[in-house]
Amino acid sequence: MKKGHLIMISGPSGVGKGTVRKILFDQYQEELDLVFSISKTTRDRRPGEVDGVDYHYVSDQDFEASIKDNDFLEYAGYVGHYYGTPLSFINDHIAQGHNVVLEIEVQGGMQVIEKRPDVISFFILPPSIEELKNRLIHRGTEDIEVINNRLKKAEEELTYAQYYTYNVVNVDREACAEEIKNILKTVL
Repeated sequence: MKKGHLIMISGPSGVGKGTVRKILFDQYQEELDLVFSISKTTRDRRPGEVDGVDYHYVSDQDFEASIKDNDFLEYAGYVGHYYGTPLSFINDHIAQGHNVVLEIEVQGGMQVIEKRPDVISFFILPPSIEELKNRLIHRGTEDIEVINNRLKKAEEELTYAQYYTYNVVNVDREACAEEIKNILKTVL
């Protein structure tokens, strides 16, 4: 049986990581044998999000217990909350020949690149900082102070794009997902 691959989609908050990942799964999951690794987080659910589908929503205490048990490939604190990738899920599915997709923020992405040099990593870039700001505002999930903090963080995070295998600009989410699919078809 062939081993699967670890695929990572990363980039600053508001760049469209989740939307692009959902399109990849809606349109190309079977073709590319994709399995989504659901991260754990301590942040509150956004409207429409489902526990166990979008994230595993846990308390700070539960998350910290998982850290102590070495249950994460990577984890990070981001704007007051924890996010982490459970390790056993990834290892099990790759051993079964599936391609496991991570959707994570940049700090966690850098940890994955360091720990797993075999990762096929995609850094999603916004067309511009102004467009990123518009997307965060139109998302309507945070107040302006949080949005400004995310923008400040995003400007710093954009400097890490150079460490990823591929950089893809998300001008149009469908085109961005198709570009990622086409790259994956050549490397899987």
